[in-house]
Amino acid sequence: MTVFSMETDESTFTAWSKVYADNGPWHDWRLYKLAVEAEEAMLVRDFEHLQAIPYLRNFTPLPHQTETARKVLHELHGRAILADEVGLGKTIEAGLILKEYMMRGMVKKALILVPASLVLQWSRELSQKFGIRAVAHKKQYVWDHCDCVVASIETAKRAPHRETVLKHHYDMLIVDEAHKLKNKNTGNYRFISELSKTYCLLLTATPVQNRLDELYHLVNILKPGQLGAQQQFRASHVSGSRTAKNEDVLREQLCRVMIRNRRADGDLHLTKRIVEKIDLQLSPQEMALYRGVSEFVRERYHVQAGDAGGLFSLMTLQREVCSSRDAVFLTLTNMFKKTPEQSPLRARIWELVELIRQIEANTKAERALQIVREVGEKVIIFTEYRATQEYLLHYCKVHKVPAVAYRGGMNRGKKDWMTDLFRDRAQVLIATEAGGEGINLQFCHHMINYDLPWNPMRVEQRIGRIHRLGQSHDVRIYNFATRDTIEQHIVSLLHDKIKMFESVIGELDPILTDGAAERRFELSLLDSLMTDAEEQWTCYEQQ
Repeated sequence: MTVFSMETDESTFTAWSKVYADNGPWHDWRLYKLAVEAEEAMLVRDFEHLQAIPYLRNFTPLPHQTETARKVLHELHGRAILADEVGLGKTIEAGLILKEYMMRGMVKKALILVPASLVLQWSRELSQKFGIRAVAHKKQYVWDHCDCVVASIETAKRAPHRETVLKHHYDMLIVDEAHKLKNKNTGNYRFISELSKTYCLLLTATPVQNRLDELYHLVNILKPGQLGAQQQFRASHVSGSRTAKNEDVLREQLCRVMIRNRRADGDLHLTKRIVEKIDLQLSPQEMALYRGVSEFVRERYHVQAGDAGGLFSLMTLQREVCSSRDAVFLTLTNMFKKTPEQSPLRARIWELVELIRQIEANTKAERALQIVREVGEKVIIFTEYRATQEYLLHYCKVHKVPAVAYRGGMNRGKKDWMTDLFRDRAQVLIATEAGGEGINLQFCHHMINYDLPWNPMRVEQRIGRIHRLGQSHDVRIYNFATRDTIEQHIVSLLHDKIKMFESVIGELDPILTDGAAERRFELSLLDSLMTDAEEQWTCYEQQ
């Protein structure tokens, strides 16, 4: 019997076909060659090297990305937390790993769950760069009839989709922005835990943000029992909610499930990050309002008998005073409307509104405008409050500075439009927290954190919008903090959380200025309240 190989030449094939073959497809030399080439392409000659690299479209992965894929494949067996610093290409790493498993015949059906604003971006990246037909979920039939689906977790977990998604087994599950699974009591966490999956990738630059238990819950999704029972984990590694013990042992355990690449590692040639803390003194009128609100918070806290939820909401008033009069006015107005007409609380609220009316300037806005004019280049301003965003848009317009907004609630098309306007026309982009993820703005290298959040990893997410691969300039970050206000307490709290992160995950690029130079500032209000209330913040810090 004649046996053909890839080395068979045309003359041998022709001679054989005249004797043995009929006029079917194997009588044609061209069809034979195509069949041989197809078989050759499917051969896996070396399982140690990545098979996907020669088939990537229009780009070459960086060394740290290919090394991550190799480690997931050979050492972590397809279950890993990809915890690279923001901007180093976790999407590329996940796509490369998915492509590799598909080419080896180990993955056919895949589910990729990402923030709603990133669904189309993920499906395009997988298609254009990896040749993976990833379908963005739009219709119910997609769950059953498409092998690779990209959807938001919010869509997948709700009816009527939930039942359909849970009935399938997925060869690979990929979850982007996986730090949103940090609380085991949320619907997101329970949904991901219920999914049937062989391989699983969790993508997050910030696997721990507020408390060490968050890290335990993430690892438990991938490899239940890797860190022992939760009680055992706490006894072995937790000394207070934000202090780790036996860090070396914990890091060794994490290496079996987590990969973290840093900008400072390898040969990435990334630009510098320069962080500056801007201390501001509120005007006398602003400080009078702040003191009035602080006294109001103290009064209401005692009336509410130490309710932690009420304390957190009331302290937001203090933060809003530090942001803009518009923000605190909106909150007080809503509070006034919800208060019964006969309540003496209405008169107390109205006293604060009168203090707002006396304010003629905004200390933070004036300093932000000064920085914008001094740098003479594009600047991103992050604020915590929609009312402050609107105020800053108006403030920029009055002072002839072209500015656009970026916020949650905008659809994908409008967000892209705002990004284009910022790149091509405007000098300033004013963003709420929605701008902290999924938007890449390497053409800008100045950022003002107008308001600082409780969570330092949200600051890192913000900075990662501009300090990432493709940035050609040193990045300058300006962190605003008003003296003798709650913002000084926030800065101190952020330093505590950064120390916790670095003790178990690894060093961070600068987010704040040197913590050693910061003195712990305790507000008179916090002196009397926070000692007992600190642990009650847990549920809010986890949001």
